[in-house]
Amino acid sequence: MDGEIATAAAGLLCALAIYNYADISKRITIKKKWRKRRWWITTIHRNRTSAVMEKQIDELVAEPSGEFKKFSRMSLNDFEYLLNQISSQISKQDTQLRKAIPAQIRLAITLRYLATGDSYESLHFLFKISPQIISEIIPEVSSPMSGIEG
Repeated sequence: MDGEIATAAAGLLCALAIYNYADISKRITIKKKWRKRRWWITTIHRNRTSAVMEKQIDELVAEPSGEFKKFSRMSLNDFEYLLNQISSQISKQDTQLRKAIPAQIRLAITLRYLATGDSYESLHFLFKISPQIISEIIPEVSSPMSGIEG
């Protein structure tokens, strides 16, 4: 009889140990702290389209008070001439993931940087393009511009 009681007690202890182990592992998974979801791009860039950027340039061009010349320190005719000369060298192709920044915007960013010396951060808020991309655009556009005579 003592053997049966000992066997029953051992079985009960094993069952209790398994129950406690399952309960502890369940509590550990419940207490796991969840991270807030991170996005690849910030909210200011999520709603960006090339139409928004082109609209800004078109509004400056359409303004009769010469706002475009104040913005880029260059006349519209000179801007169009320069764009025609280097657009094939500074244009990028669209991918399946995102549309490329148009050559007109790439040139406007570079001219604004050269005209004012604004930081990449201030250009970032003006054009809704990340500072990292702006830091790539300016050298890519400046090098073909240096070879233009005119």
